[in-house]
Amino acid sequence: MPIDAPKSHSRGLLAGLGSYLLWGFFPLYFLAVAAASAQEVVAHRIVWTFALAAAGVFLTGRRGRLVAVLRQRRLVGKLWLAGALVTANWSIYVWAVLNDRLIDASLGYFVNPLVTVALAMAFLGERPRRLQLAALAVASSAVVVIAVWYGQVPWVALLLALTFGAYGLIKKQVDLDPLVGLAVETSPLAPFAAAFIVFLQATGAGTLTSAGPVHTVALLLAGVVTAAPLLLFAAAANRIPLSTLGLLQYACPVLQFLLGVTVFAEPMPTARWFGFGLVWLALAILTVDLLRPRAQTVQVSGPVT
Repeated sequence: MPIDAPKSHSRGLLAGLGSYLLWGFFPLYFLAVAAASAQEVVAHRIVWTFALAAAGVFLTGRRGRLVAVLRQRRLVGKLWLAGALVTANWSIYVWAVLNDRLIDASLGYFVNPLVTVALAMAFLGERPRRLQLAALAVASSAVVVIAVWYGQVPWVALLLALTFGAYGLIKKQVDLDPLVGLAVETSPLAPFAAAFIVFLQATGAGTLTSAGPVHTVALLLAGVVTAAPLLLFAAAANRIPLSTLGLLQYACPVLQFLLGVTVFAEPMPTARWFGFGLVWLALAILTVDLLRPRAQTVQVSGPVT
């Protein structure tokens, strides 16, 4: 094991936790862009994220790395697929928040670690530790309780979990500069998103300049609020096992849940409280596991070649 492996692992944990904390508070952003449709918000996220990433690549002297990536068709294909998956995830999430389904979205991100660990075991050969398995078992029971309360398939939650789980799997297999990767991911969709924004503005359906200065600034900052957690996530994916990254993800839905109850005032029946209570127990088990010395928690992981 390299000498700096513990430091790299610690940085990976911090980056992963940071990304999920930012995503957890992300619903507050929608209070500033509530006048826009979900489609318009997603279009701005794509355009300004690409612009920010591309500018970062050129301003920080990463052009050579970008050219090297663009010469690898298979790698570009993976990144474009990752971009499509995260765009689908964004679209579902934005729709959920703008339609008072934030707690549904939080359920999706509680389900996501289960999907992530399953993908890690199936494709990367990672072996979950005993405490991780215990946390997954408790979290699974929580998901069942909440899903039964729905009385129907919670498609918002499942689609969010599947799209982001698959995105994480691809990012784990791509050992790449996060900024370069983000620029390539968003490049194929950026022209279409820009054209859509122009169309909305030309037809009077766009809100960029018609819903007040706060709204305008918020839409223009879509790239910053989108790129920051994605870059942290990409940095974490290359430093820690995918199963650990997936379990850290619980920080995001916890925050979304709290915002859904307090700020967005969504209903919380008894069944939901019981289900989320089980989630707190899963988080406690996970915390114990993450605080254990690394020497006692060896994991097998590695990208598929």
